[in-house]
Amino acid sequence: MKKAHWREWAFQVVALMAMVFTIGVLITLIVDVCMDGLLRLNWQFLTSFPSRKPAEAGILAALVGSACMIALTALFALPLGVGAAIYLEEYATKNWLSHIIEVNIANLAGVPSIIYGLLGLEVFVRHMHMGRSLLAGGATMALLVLPMIIISSREAIRAVPPSIREASYALGATRWKTIRHQVLPLALPGILTGTILALSRAIGEAAPLITIGALTYVAFLPDSPLSPFTALPIQIFNWTSRPQKGFLTDAAAGSVVLLIVLLCMNAIAIWLRNRYQRKLY
Repeated sequence: MKKAHWREWAFQVVALMAMVFTIGVLITLIVDVCMDGLLRLNWQFLTSFPSRKPAEAGILAALVGSACMIALTALFALPLGVGAAIYLEEYATKNWLSHIIEVNIANLAGVPSIIYGLLGLEVFVRHMHMGRSLLAGGATMALLVLPMIIISSREAIRAVPPSIREASYALGATRWKTIRHQVLPLALPGILTGTILALSRAIGEAAPLITIGALTYVAFLPDSPLSPFTALPIQIFNWTSRPQKGFLTDAAAGSVVLLIVLLCMNAIAIWLRNRYQRKLY
């Protein structure tokens, strides 16, 4: 018993040290970025296009481009992800084929993002002739977040008690009516939370967008899904590669904007989950 007690205590200490170290590094990075970027963060910065002069450069094109790209990503990935989760949880039989599909979905969630960029470059940019457009960027990011949406949606659907389904069947409802009117409403908070968190990852990815050829200098707003675009991570990457010190301050301010966007998306996910849980229960 003493050995087990000391072993458990040692694991707790190691876990606590790792947590403290991680939080300390994160706080240090946030404080450092905010100290460099908050003074540059103003209305002119948010409403101006990129410029060759650091003091006149802004992030409007990147901000609008990121918003449009994430909207297209959600449009592509959400129906496919939720549909796949419903099939795997409610319709698919438990055999070797479904097991292979589940294993591959889990593996795809851990694939480096640049691999999805190479896939998007070959499929969407070259073979489907979408070019360096918002449509290609949204489709590539949809591939990136699709496994995460499927996994989170399956977990939300699996968490619905079997008694709900059995009661619906006992009253004469079909399988689809049970899924539509009973299972999905109860699973909706988890589905929305997982989707928004997956989109939060997509909005911070730069490697896939660089791979498909997203522009680093855009002095206009996209007017269609086939328009060239840039995004917040691309703009920040471009500024950090410039030799002028002023662009490093711009990059820090852009990082603060990206951090605020991510925090807002996570706050929306928490609010939606709590709101629907109170409404349903």
